[in-house]
Amino acid sequence: MAALPRTFVRFSILGPLSFESAEPAGPAEPSAEVLPLGPLKQRLLLAMLLCRANSPVSPGLLTDTLWEDDPPRTARKNIQVYVSALRKLLDRTGDGGRLVHQGGGYLLRVGADELDALRFQQLVRSAREATGHGAHAQASRTLREALALWRGPCLSDLRFSSALQSEAERLDHRYLQAYEDWAEAELRLGNAHEVADTVGDLVERHPERERLRAAQMNALFRQGRQTEALAAYEGLRVLLAAEYGLRPSPPLEALYRSMLSGGRPDTGGPFAAAGPGAPRGAAGALGTLLPRDLPDFTGRHAQLRYLLALFGSPEIRRPRLAVLTGPVGTGKTALAVHAAHRLAGAFPDGRVLVPMRDEAGAPRSPASVLTELTRLAGLPGPRGQDGRDLEEAAAAWREWLAHRDVLLVLDDAADESAVRPLVPDAGTGSVLVTARTQLAGLASADRLELTAFDEAEGRELLGAIIGPGRLDSCHEETARILEATGRLPLAVRICGLALAVRRYLPLVEYAQRLADGRAVLDELVAGDMAVRPRLTAGWRDLSQPARSALCLLGALPDGPFTLRQAAEALNCGQDGARRTLESLMDAGAILAPDDEVTSHAALYELPRLLHVYAREQAAGAMAPAPRATA
Repeated sequence: MAALPRTFVRFSILGPLSFESAEPAGPAEPSAEVLPLGPLKQRLLLAMLLCRANSPVSPGLLTDTLWEDDPPRTARKNIQVYVSALRKLLDRTGDGGRLVHQGGGYLLRVGADELDALRFQQLVRSAREATGHGAHAQASRTLREALALWRGPCLSDLRFSSALQSEAERLDHRYLQAYEDWAEAELRLGNAHEVADTVGDLVERHPERERLRAAQMNALFRQGRQTEALAAYEGLRVLLAAEYGLRPSPPLEALYRSMLSGGRPDTGGPFAAAGPGAPRGAAGALGTLLPRDLPDFTGRHAQLRYLLALFGSPEIRRPRLAVLTGPVGTGKTALAVHAAHRLAGAFPDGRVLVPMRDEAGAPRSPASVLTELTRLAGLPGPRGQDGRDLEEAAAAWREWLAHRDVLLVLDDAADESAVRPLVPDAGTGSVLVTARTQLAGLASADRLELTAFDEAEGRELLGAIIGPGRLDSCHEETARILEATGRLPLAVRICGLALAVRRYLPLVEYAQRLADGRAVLDELVAGDMAVRPRLTAGWRDLSQPARSALCLLGALPDGPFTLRQAAEALNCGQDGARRTLESLMDAGAILAPDDEVTSHAALYELPRLLHVYAREQAAGAMAPAPRATA
């Protein structure tokens, strides 16, 4: 029997939400049909599934997307109805199996050729690889193709939903980054007029983006429009002073000074001014490339003092390396970012955070990380994946960093091999690493381990988000909420955010919801923040033997346990149990004893929410397979 012709589908969120289906029509292009997406709530649900394509979306996030602060009692039932209707719509294209219930949420499977946002990301990655190899013309063409996918403001018809507004703003930010990449590629190719013709509108809409301003200044200057280039800088300076009491970053100031002195503007990066007479700061600074500091950062006083003393001491003139470890959700990144913001005076050449994993949680390739760092420093990037090329690029980066007062934050490193090539052996550049595992193989590193909040810290953070008055009359309920979350900083923050937008919800009822160990992970969702995906990502990083051991240990009661109890749960001798527990501690999955004590007398503990997750995984592994039907 001949195969049925394939039906092509195309989802679009880079503009108004749309869904097209196309049947092959011989040698000609398929004729596309725009399919109706149903009522408003159904369109909102589809939009969120597409924003999180190929990842489970929790019922809590879907509820917030559809109803925000006023969900009906039948919200979850209504979601099931909308999902069923979407499956019927997808059935028309033969793809009803795309939308599945998985991992505690709903997952929509979409390919990069079927969703414009995924295609956009694919093209941008390809362009950045081309830039790393010096193929600027290819990078420019690829970025132009990526930018052409946008049909207007992202999800312009659905931004009244706060949850979708956040997703749209995330995509808008990627558009700006891609445009900036394109502008820099065009400037390297000498096409300043192309940039000057388009950059002005974006600068008007995003006046505080220094990278956009730098592209505008360079484009104008290269056209001989020096007065306008200097005026662009002055506009930003006045804006920052009036709004925030800040000055432009040192790299942008250096570019401005270079233009004042008649130097040639940069063609190799957004800030560094290359040319005769360019000051050291022009090519020697990265500026501040950090996430926003948390305005309600809480606790960690001793650890913060340690980091500020280590990295901020003027007496220490060696490359400093610190490793900040802890289980998923303990706030390692938040502490690293907070400390980096506080260390501005100690690192005049820049403070930069580089994520060591991609958006799916997988470790980034060494070539990808090196391409980003060398691009920021204005150095030649690796030409490919060849080991010699990577080592040459890494050596150039280490030499550059050794002569700069720069703090590099490597966030969520998977292992030592991802960190070693980036740390200089001498000089003043410093590196702060966050990781779930211990990274024991990094010699001479200063180490800090984060665990859960104590109760006072948990109450402080919860009160900072929802208001201390709401906690005053609910002391017992607050304690139950903190106990249910294991006082994990991420979970406590999510509780606060959920309660802040659901002011109708009494703390006693919320505490009852969290007390159900089978549902607690589904409840710990607030907008685009959730605990379950973070636990899932950490679980994927573990070896199969480690997962199996955690499933067995998950059968133990909540709270600390002894080596003997672990041996019984693991069905092995105490020496074998000790080795397994130490391996799990190295992986950041088991909390180590606080005091120096023999392994037989020590008390070990699974973090509360990982304990719940391990029980879920164990139950799923033991569930009977569905029976085959004739």
